Order: sequence, then C-alpha cells, then structure tokens
Amino acid sequence: MHDEPTRRTVARVLPVSSEGRVLLLLGCDPALPEVRYWFSIGGALDPGESHAEAGARELREETGIVVAPDALGEPFGGFEVSFSWDGRDYVNDSTLFALPLEETPISFEGLDQLESQSIFDAAWWTPDELDHDGRAVDPRLIDQMRAAIAHVRRD
Repeated sequence: MHDEPTRRTVARVLPVSSEGRVLLLLGCDPALPEVRYWFSIGGALDPGESHAEAGARELREETGIVVAPDALGEPFGGFEVSFSWDGRDYVNDSTLFALPLEETPISFEGLDQLESQSIFDAAWWTPDELDHDGRAVDPRLIDQMRAAIAHVRRD
C-alpha cells in the first residue's frame, strides 16, 4: 500500500540584495546525497504560527539571519509542489516572501541534525546565473527569483 503524501503548509523566504541577487541554499535529498541542488530558504509552519512567523523562524534557523516577521511584508506569490525527501512523499503548499537584504555572512548553527546533513552551502545568485548553472531544485525557482527581485524593487 502506498501512503498518501504528507501535505504541508510552507513559508519560503527569498532574500534579495541591492545587486539583484537572491540568497539560496545548496542541499540534497538525504536519500540521494550525490544529487545537489539550490533551493529557497523555508519550511513548514508550526502549529499556531503565521506564514510570516514561520518564514522569519526558518530564515533564522537556516541562515542565522534574524528579522522580525513583519519585515517580510506581504507574500508575492505561492505554488504547490509534490516531491520526495528522505524516502517520503510530500506536497507543499508554499507561500513566498521577498526580503530586501544586503549580502551578509550566514551561519548554519541553527540547523537541526537532518538539515545539517542535507544543507551544505549558501550563495547569492542572479536568476540568469542559476539558470546557467542548471542546479535549481525546480525550474520555477528561476521565475520565483525574478518575481522576488521585482517585488522588492517596486517599493
């Protein structure tokens, strides 16, 4: 019998520098450690947490960057994605936030054990650079990066 995928409500944060680069993480699925890809910061909401609260918490846990939830502003988009991770199937209903942020050193000290085994690096990318690199977790990430850059520049 095939288990139903785990459905998760997720907040993702795309920090955008004044140079138009987006901070992404390099990681892998623990079940396929040899395949590495770039993905956006974020994760599932904890019970009682708002999307913005989850986004700010995930940003702190995954990069060491601390911002107030209201600094994330209004979401600029959302999408649903089905995927497998560590041998389990998931469906994420993701809400996307863009955050103007100068390029700053990051810290992986807040990662939990599984995250520390599956997140290896962080870097600031332009959409074109990542498109050329070819290791985006999802082809839609390039468009999401462009939308995040446009979102922070409209203010």
